Amino acid sequence: MTMTMQPAPPPARNVFGQPLVPCSFEPLTGYFRDGCCKTNADDVGTHVICAIMSEEFLEFSLSRGNDLITPMPEWGFPGLKPGDQWCLCALRWAEALQAGVAPRVVLESTHESALDIIRLDVLQRFSHRH
Repeated sequence: MTMTMQPAPPPARNVFGQPLVPCSFEPLTGYFRDGCCKTNADDVGTHVICAIMSEEFLEFSLSRGNDLITPMPEWGFPGLKPGDQWCLCALRWAEALQAGVAPRVVLESTHESALDIIRLDVLQRFSHRH
């Protein structure tokens, strides 16, 4: 019996085309809950931007019907507070940008597919290193 090895999928890349750096293990984030802002076709929200939560953004998200503050232990969700890093939906981040409350971004941990929605120079203006 011969086993054919499936080729490994290519490593996830960040906005610089380099290997994706994990975003957060505490709280555990990512569409796959593996700490990384990776995505696939099942990720309808495109959770690809590694953002540093701010009070303003958390309140904005709550006002848009997405409560990221309240813990939901049944889903393994501790609730977020300012300073936590979290994989955000690219469109929600863009919406927050228009509202003037976009949180800082960790570019090394932001998936390259974010560039389909937001230009790199815009993301760079919100780099946590600025």
